[in-house]
Amino acid sequence: MESTKKIILFDGVCNLCNGAVQFIIKRDKKDTFRYAALQSEIGQQLIAERAIDTSKVDSIILIEPGVAYFTKSDAALHIGKTFGGLWNALGIFTWIPKAFRDVLYDVIAKNRYKWYGKKDACMIPTPELQAKFLDS
Repeated sequence: MESTKKIILFDGVCNLCNGAVQFIIKRDKKDTFRYAALQSEIGQQLIAERAIDTSKVDSIILIEPGVAYFTKSDAALHIGKTFGGLWNALGIFTWIPKAFRDVLYDVIAKNRYKWYGKKDACMIPTPELQAKFLDS
């Protein structure tokens, strides 16, 4: 595993989450990220290594190897800021206390299957994207 790449763990059966990963891939011009489904073996390993309680964190998880990990709105804001340009303006939301930001995040996370649907199995990356996924 490349220690210089940031890792995004996501719900592999969630349509919203899969759409978010596709959105990030299109904007990741510097090839900053690697991806793994929370349900995958590597996803479970990375969660266990960091002692993340997934019963309390129903979220995207951003791991910066050797630095830290981020969940919920913090993860989303950190990811968005890596795109540069106008995306850096997302930093303004860090002025809002995390507890308040995460309330909105949790509402969306709780309803994501109802609002956006769910797949029967995790997304299988296309051959050209396969190198970006850790469990491929």
